[in-house]
Amino acid sequence: MNLQALIAALHDSRGLAAKRDIAGVMRTLELGAHAPVPVGDDCAAIPDGDGWQLLAIEGFIQTFVERDPWFAGWCGVMVNVSDIYAMGGRPIAVVDAIWGRSDEALQPLLAGIAAAARTYGVPVVGGHSNARSRGEQLAVSILGRATTLLSSFDAQPGDVLIVAIDLRGRYREPFPHWNCTDGAPPERLRGDLELLPRIAGDGLCKAAKDISQAGLIGTLMMLLECSGVGATLEIDAVPCPADTDPQRWLLSAFPSYGFILAVPPRHADAVLERFRGRDIACATVGRCDDTRQLRLARDGQHAPAWDFRRDSVIGCAPDPVRIAEEAHA
Repeated sequence: MNLQALIAALHDSRGLAAKRDIAGVMRTLELGAHAPVPVGDDCAAIPDGDGWQLLAIEGFIQTFVERDPWFAGWCGVMVNVSDIYAMGGRPIAVVDAIWGRSDEALQPLLAGIAAAARTYGVPVVGGHSNARSRGEQLAVSILGRATTLLSSFDAQPGDVLIVAIDLRGRYREPFPHWNCTDGAPPERLRGDLELLPRIAGDGLCKAAKDISQAGLIGTLMMLLECSGVGATLEIDAVPCPADTDPQRWLLSAFPSYGFILAVPPRHADAVLERFRGRDIACATVGRCDDTRQLRLARDGQHAPAWDFRRDSVIGCAPDPVRIAEEAHA
């Protein structure tokens, strides 16, 4: 895999373009790392006594909802649950908003939501429904709580990057969704997710993010931007299923269970051991630095992929004014 071709594909990727659209919303609403509740994490982390309430929402692409409604409903719960655990929390409840052309058309969506709610042990406590719409659409919101936080804003220069992905799955074509949860034992799925709050509570890590539809590299870029750091990513070190197109895996695969963690080197082995103990594929794939640039590496070759001093991703850098000044100095 040629590094320059991979970088060109990264810049043209649909998933990254969708994430970059967030920056305009941030500017209009005057949100970001400076806000009373910093915006840019997988969830809003609202201080609450000795911990944080976690609040998140996911909206789904209409073509996905209409083509695979049961799995869209499943994902409505699953991806929200993943967001909560990615921040070191545990889910409390979800609410959903669904639109469809008829009550019958809504049934697969609702069945997927109900199945995931049972599997993850997270109740649906309300929502909004419309069975007289022009098409099927879905949004799901979740509430959770964390005692010790994992945040996209806390990666530090010198931290090692660890990727953990459940490879026991397959693509749910034609979409790039790596499905490793549907049909898996609920106890195993819950136990696998429970690793994240325990890693946080044991003080092994402060920064993490779940891999989103921006793909592994795009997700890493959001983590680096929020923390105001750079990194080198060794692309061949990333856990990858056999017989899978590596470019698709790095740029667009959306795993049902996949996380990037920035870990102090002294804790790296302990974190890797936690995931391996549950048969989750994991590896050290790079290291954070103070360059505010992402570099990709392979076979001893290095190439710059993104310069956060000049180009934002989601517009959530901790000090965008200072970063802009440095870029033009």
